[in-house]
Amino acid sequence: MATAKKPTTRRKTPPAPKPPLCPDCDGTGETRETVRVGIRKTRVTDDHQTALCLTCWGTGHATD
Repeated sequence: MATAKKPTTRRKTPPAPKPPLCPDCDGTGETRETVRVGIRKTRVTDDHQTALCLTCWGTGHATD
Protein backbone atom coordinates (compact mmCIF):
# COMPACT_ATOMS: atom_id res chain seq x y z
CA MET A 1 0.00 0.00 0.00
CA ALA A 2 1.44 3.38 -1.03
CA THR A 3 1.66 6.24 1.42
CA ALA A 4 -0.22 9.43 0.71
CA LYS A 5 1.87 12.45 -0.33
CA LYS A 6 1.73 15.53 1.80
CA PRO A 7 0.99 18.73 -0.08
CA THR A 8 4.01 21.00 -0.29
CA THR A 9 3.67 24.58 0.86
CA ARG A 10 5.54 27.52 -0.55
CA ARG A 11 7.92 29.40 1.63
CA LYS A 12 7.06 33.04 1.98
CA THR A 13 10.01 35.37 1.89
CA PRO A 14 9.64 38.44 4.06
CA PRO A 15 9.63 41.77 2.20
CA ALA A 16 12.90 43.64 2.08
CA PRO A 17 13.17 46.36 4.73
CA LYS A 18 12.68 49.89 3.44
CA PRO A 19 15.77 52.07 3.67
CA PRO A 20 15.46 55.16 5.87
CA LEU A 21 14.65 58.50 4.26
CA CYS A 22 17.33 61.09 3.63
CA PRO A 23 17.37 63.68 6.46
CA ASP A 24 18.35 66.57 4.18
CA CYS A 25 15.64 66.26 1.52
CA ASP A 26 13.02 64.27 3.52
CA GLY A 27 12.99 61.52 0.88
CA THR A 28 12.13 63.70 -2.14
CA GLY A 29 15.60 63.69 -3.71
CA GLU A 30 15.54 67.45 -4.28
CA THR A 31 16.49 70.44 -2.20
CA ARG A 32 14.84 73.84 -2.50
CA GLU A 33 16.63 77.16 -2.16
CA THR A 34 15.28 80.70 -2.06
CA VAL A 35 16.46 82.97 -4.85
CA ARG A 36 18.18 86.15 -3.65
CA VAL A 37 18.81 89.15 -5.90
CA GLY A 38 20.74 92.37 -5.69
CA ILE A 39 24.33 93.43 -5.50
CA ARG A 40 24.92 91.79 -2.12
CA LYS A 41 22.17 89.14 -2.48
CA THR A 42 20.07 90.71 0.25
CA ARG A 43 16.63 90.88 -1.35
CA VAL A 44 14.64 87.67 -1.14
CA THR A 45 12.16 86.96 -3.94
CA ASP A 46 9.17 84.62 -3.99
CA ASP A 47 10.97 82.38 -6.49
CA HIS A 48 12.62 79.08 -5.56
CA GLN A 49 15.24 76.95 -7.22
CA THR A 50 15.31 73.17 -6.90
CA ALA A 51 18.44 71.08 -7.15
CA LEU A 52 19.50 67.48 -6.75
CA CYS A 53 20.16 66.51 -3.14
CA LEU A 54 23.90 66.01 -2.73
CA THR A 55 23.57 63.77 0.31
CA CYS A 56 21.52 61.01 -1.35
CA TRP A 57 22.21 61.90 -5.03
CA GLY A 58 18.47 62.15 -5.77
CA THR A 59 17.43 58.72 -4.56
CA GLY A 60 15.72 59.92 -1.38
CA HIS A 61 17.33 57.17 0.72
CA ALA A 62 19.79 57.82 3.51
CA THR A 63 23.36 56.67 3.00
CA ASP A 64 24.98 54.19 5.34
